[in-house]
Amino acid sequence: MKSYLMNDNVKVYRYGQPMETNIVQGRKVEKQGVDEIIKPKFENGKCRFDIKLQPDDMVYGLGGNLGGINKRGRRYESYCTDEPSHTDEKRALYGAHNFFIISGEENRGYFIDFPSRIKYDVGFSQLDKFSIQISGRDFCLYVIEGKSLEDITTNFLKIIGKAYIPPKWGFGYFQSRWGYKNKEEILEVHNSFKEKGIPLEGIYLDLDYMERFKVFSISTERFEGFKNLVASLKKDGTYLIPIIDAGVKVEKGYDVYEEGIEGEHFCKDEDGKPYVAAVWPGDVHFPDFFKEDTQRWFGLKYKVLTDAGIEGVWNDMNEPSIFYDEKSIKDALDLAVESKDKDMDAFSFFAAKDKFENIANKDEYYQRFYHQVGNQNISNDEVHNLYGYYMTKSANFGLSSLLKDKRFLLISRASSIGMHRYGGIWTGDNYSFWSHLDQNIKNMPSLNMCGFFYTGADTGGFGNDSYGEMLVRWLQFSVFTPLLRNHSAIGTQNQEPYAFGEKVTKECKKIIEARYRLLPYIYSEYMKSVNNFKLMFRPLSFEYDEDLAKEAEDQLFLGEELMIAPVYKANHKGRFVYLPEKMAEVTFDEGNERLEVKDSGIHYFNYKLSEFKFYLREDSILPHVASAMNVKSLSQQKLKVLAYVNARAEYNLYDDDGVSYDYKKGKVYNTKIKVAKTSQDYMIEVKNTNPFIKEAEFTIVNSDNKVIKKTIKL
Repeated sequence: MKSYLMNDNVKVYRYGQPMETNIVQGRKVEKQGVDEIIKPKFENGKCRFDIKLQPDDMVYGLGGNLGGINKRGRRYESYCTDEPSHTDEKRALYGAHNFFIISGEENRGYFIDFPSRIKYDVGFSQLDKFSIQISGRDFCLYVIEGKSLEDITTNFLKIIGKAYIPPKWGFGYFQSRWGYKNKEEILEVHNSFKEKGIPLEGIYLDLDYMERFKVFSISTERFEGFKNLVASLKKDGTYLIPIIDAGVKVEKGYDVYEEGIEGEHFCKDEDGKPYVAAVWPGDVHFPDFFKEDTQRWFGLKYKVLTDAGIEGVWNDMNEPSIFYDEKSIKDALDLAVESKDKDMDAFSFFAAKDKFENIANKDEYYQRFYHQVGNQNISNDEVHNLYGYYMTKSANFGLSSLLKDKRFLLISRASSIGMHRYGGIWTGDNYSFWSHLDQNIKNMPSLNMCGFFYTGADTGGFGNDSYGEMLVRWLQFSVFTPLLRNHSAIGTQNQEPYAFGEKVTKECKKIIEARYRLLPYIYSEYMKSVNNFKLMFRPLSFEYDEDLAKEAEDQLFLGEELMIAPVYKANHKGRFVYLPEKMAEVTFDEGNERLEVKDSGIHYFNYKLSEFKFYLREDSILPHVASAMNVKSLSQQKLKVLAYVNARAEYNLYDDDGVSYDYKKGKVYNTKIKVAKTSQDYMIEVKNTNPFIKEAEFTIVNSDNKVIKKTIKL
């Protein structure tokens, strides 16, 4: 074991000969010493260490996982897994996010840089013990110190690098469904939004647009004239975002397959032949994204899409997901034939049944194919968690090369820390369950802690049937998340905002319009969070060291100004909310925004389906604008400002062109707003470099609930 020092706040402990993952950015300086808390034990090729938990310790982090914001009392496995059934007993989901904080009398963060399976027992088997088992002996452990929880997360975010930044249109509202089977259905969705006056930024294309599920192909039968379709929709401000899977169809004459074979771009089996597994198109090979030439080759294949005018894609099935492989399907079929005409008892029946029912994503598959890492052949199992990372890095390279100076939209299902620099993520194939809306809320700060800012869940739920009340309640939360996509599975109830009758259509329309009204603020907070290495979504316990704040996991701070407290249970017309300080309850109706100051404490607040509510903190400012049908038509000419001011409040509204990378060169706009309470009135000062903002309209409230309105020219 060697000890290193990155800076005064980060120590690195290097065990064995870990592979270089390039997750951590920066130089490590060797320094002698050992960590007194972490005392690893090595046995049978694995490493284990235990951390003592005090009764009041809380454990934060671990990214996109199940459980609460406080991760105590559960077991987790960090191993990217295609697991759509997000039920309580599940331990692994799509991401591998190995950063966590233990918070108590002292606060300390830990990051384990290891590319394969890690098991976490967070006070489950023993209340006072956090046990960690690493499936190997070669890894780096980073210990991150800080004066506060936010300091620790900032120090960690700094060493893993800035997160991906999408174009501004990526913050609009997107509709998606597996089952939009042809261009006529896409146009029907687009026209329905337009006719009903519901804002729409884009439509995600699932597998349906491909020719027999083959990546980088477009069905000429169902999507004839694809390039013209993309252009006509984009002219109207609507983008198409196609899916790309990891597996490449094994088919002679198919250009991607032929090029992959010729260029030695596919993962190999133990005999050195391209490994064969099965996903949507049948037999596939998996690109070996650990090879840089494969990253370049695959990344530039996105040219098929960018040549058609596409400016965004979503990578899927890249854990990688495997339906079965050659050996497993042969074994299952052989057993089925062997069992024919036999008198099967319970054990033999379930053995045969399991051969088929539990055939997908077996651990043994990942031990049966290999990557070329330098001069070594390494099984996927040994580096499994980096596969989605490198696929997204490949896509980022390709889109950056093809679209030059234009920002693009890119999200992935599988991820590990480090991938956040190349794209965003969604939280996977959730269900239309109220519990999954609750999970969506609790995931946001945990994902931010691990570097993922452009993220959100499938609004309304992917699997199962959603319904009107659920979709409205889900929208009331997810309009705050950077990625806002309504996505559903084939065979389920359609869940477009207009799918549940006129009343639900009206309420969904109002909430989506509110997203566009808040978009300047959400974009500003996103850019400031990423560039300043600050969480965009924070638990209340990050600011208030009291039991009620620690237990209020269904409430979040967004930026420094807002607190969100959504309703996430069926048939509820309101909810209990804990206010750790005085706040103004905001009812955000366009043209009729209302602010009512409430004292700190526990309150029951009415929150109807027909309302959209959140909370503005004391001495805080919230800028917003009139709604629009998309980002392209969004006007900032008249800036509206809500303010709850008892003394003095300031806000800097960040903006840029939303399309290019000029923000990296300092070409940004700032609108600095100050409101100060005087003995009789309010003093307002606005320093503005944004040429699009011409006027500011203020609605200001104080703790006596006295409201003052003012308008100033800029």
